[in-house]
Amino acid sequence: MRTARALWGSTHPGPSLVVTVLSLALGIAAGLEPWRLVVLVVAVFAGQVSVGLSNDAIDLFRDATVGRSDKPLVRGDTRVRTAWIAAGIALGVAVLLSAVLGWGMLFAHVIALVSAWSYNAGLKATPASLLPFLVSFGIFPSLATLSAPAPQPAALWAAFAGAMLGAAVHLTNVLPDLDDDRRTGVRGLPHRIGPAASVMLAVVGIVVAAIAVLVGSLIEGASPLAMIAFALLVAGIAAAVMIRMRRRGPDRTGFRLVMLAALVLALQLAVASGAA
Repeated sequence: MRTARALWGSTHPGPSLVVTVLSLALGIAAGLEPWRLVVLVVAVFAGQVSVGLSNDAIDLFRDATVGRSDKPLVRGDTRVRTAWIAAGIALGVAVLLSAVLGWGMLFAHVIALVSAWSYNAGLKATPASLLPFLVSFGIFPSLATLSAPAPQPAALWAAFAGAMLGAAVHLTNVLPDLDDDRRTGVRGLPHRIGPAASVMLAVVGIVVAAIAVLVGSLIEGASPLAMIAFALLVAGIAAAVMIRMRRRGPDRTGFRLVMLAALVLALQLAVASGAA
């Protein structure tokens, strides 16, 4: 049980679960049959588990150097070899289940996962640290639509909104660790432009994503009042991100608010699909 708890704690459980719930909402919006929906959600969850475990395994030395005692691998609750094995198994499950849903879903999910793993493997320390988030989150809405019996990529506006949200996720997630990252040689885009610019860009990303989903859902024929209400809610969350981080400095709350915005936008997509 100790090993299981340690592995779960190393998956970045909060973000992993949020992304999994996003896949559920998008699958519902795409009108997937129950079995396809279940396979999609489990495949996405397994992929997220692999990404989280690989992140902590790769960063073990860095985390130990800066005293991250909140990390199970740093505390020695389980061995890094065990984490790598679990990450490999989870990745295999994600790929196999994606294949069950078709070649399109398999291809898209593999690209998204390769992109996420590339961030862990080294892109996080370069000016291109934002790129994996643009790619993986931009692809993400298509995972649901490509899982349908008649697969097709998500609408361009949905992919664009996903990419903008991915940018906001990256820019807010790393802010609490800027100083620790600098000590261990990690200098991604947020480290180079600073926290103030990162927060501003994250807020812009959230607002642009909300506008994209609003315009796209209206084109699809959804109720204007409901869609405007959703957009205003996301704009309010964006404002909360800015206010929170200006008053309290970079902390995990800003990142959690961004993930909340992602959930609201996914719910808007589901409602728009049902109303169209």
